[in-house]
Amino acid sequence: MNHLQLLVTFKLKPDTRSAFLEDMYSSGIYDKINGEEGCVRYNYFLDALDKDTLLLVEEWTDEKYQIVHLSAPHMADYKVIKDKYVLETKLEKAIKQ
Repeated sequence: MNHLQLLVTFKLKPDTRSAFLEDMYSSGIYDKINGEEGCVRYNYFLDALDKDTLLLVEEWTDEKYQIVHLSAPHMADYKVIKDKYVLETKLEKAIKQ
């Protein structure tokens, strides 16, 4: 079965990476997303050379679940957090076999 994989690179406001991650975890949004139907993984990875860059790897069993995910109620709270910390977002999409 083919999975949808998204690589999302966030360029954060200077020195806010830890605060962004803390808000994501303490708000419960991270756990809610990982508990969504079809979510295989939703993980953040730190850039070793750039403290203001963060990589998010999302994997979904099917693209339809990722589309539903975007309209989940907790995604409005996620947008507030993202707007507070993120300057730029780059998205790469792939099908993983």
